[in-house]
Amino acid sequence: MSVDRVSKNLPEELDRAQRKAAALFVEIERLQLIRVGETERSISQAIAELAERSFGTRTHWHRRMVRCGPNTRLQFAADVPDHAVESDDIVSIDLGPVFDEHEADFGRTYVVGTDPEKLRLRDDLRVVFDACKAAYLAQPSMTGAELYDRVVRTAAERGWGFGGAHAGHLVGAFPLSRAQRDAASNRIRPDNLTPMNSLDDAGNPRYWILEVHLLDPTGAFGGFLEELLNV
Repeated sequence: MSVDRVSKNLPEELDRAQRKAAALFVEIERLQLIRVGETERSISQAIAELAERSFGTRTHWHRRMVRCGPNTRLQFAADVPDHAVESDDIVSIDLGPVFDEHEADFGRTYVVGTDPEKLRLRDDLRVVFDACKAAYLAQPSMTGAELYDRVVRTAAERGWGFGGAHAGHLVGAFPLSRAQRDAASNRIRPDNLTPMNSLDDAGNPRYWILEVHLLDPTGAFGGFLEELLNV
């Protein structure tokens, strides 16, 4: 990919990829793929088939993550046994479909039933995300460490813990190298002291995903939401 294409078209292409990911989630809901009795593995497989059938998507830049019940407390890297959705349950989905060679990293949380605390956590994911996005857009020169701290504090103000080792990462044309994915300067985490609006090595703007992983203070469950931060 040329520097000109990266600098001129990347925001539009990332936005287009995210809109397609959002449409995929609409289809997940419409087809009621998340329901009592389905397992994390069976939901993941159904999503993979839906993504290929309806969107032509075979490539996912990270493994599909579907977690329900107590597994929603755990970080992405955790290796967990397959779990079935129960009544009054909570389910988090984190997908990384690739559309037209661009990554869409998109996560949502659903509640099956009427448990009031699970519903409150689901709704507060958006509240925390929007508050932290607004804080970043008001001060885009903040460091990754400063935004991470803002996310943790905002979660606490709503009565929740924060479950992520980081609160987001750089996003761009597929694929980012492992060095790019893992570098502290490319993640929203406590050791990133680089201004987030700094340019990349080629002098292009950088674009970010913001992740919010809230934890119930009793330790029983969690929830997850992620999408683009500055596109």
